[in-house]
Amino acid sequence: MVFIVTVIQMLQMVINLYIWVVIIAALISWVRPDPYNPIVQTLYRLTEPVYAYIRRYIPTVIGGIDLAPLIVIFGLQFIELLLSNLLRSM
Repeated sequence: MVFIVTVIQMLQMVINLYIWVVIIAALISWVRPDPYNPIVQTLYRLTEPVYAYIRRYIPTVIGGIDLAPLIVIFGLQFIELLLSNLLRSM
């Protein structure tokens, strides 16, 4: 039981961390950063595969604004809510 609770809490921490990565990548994309900057490349490598997967099934560009980060954040928040409800039910 303790192991399952610990795993769920670790998943929640990873989800929260990834949400912050998505937010930072979205904010940085507004200022046209240097594409050769290692931080920018890391953020791109962490977020772009997920964005590409979402873009394959959902048109995310509306009015010139890419909504893929927002969809990712909502999806992760939904998963985190499920995990927290599962944790409370234990």
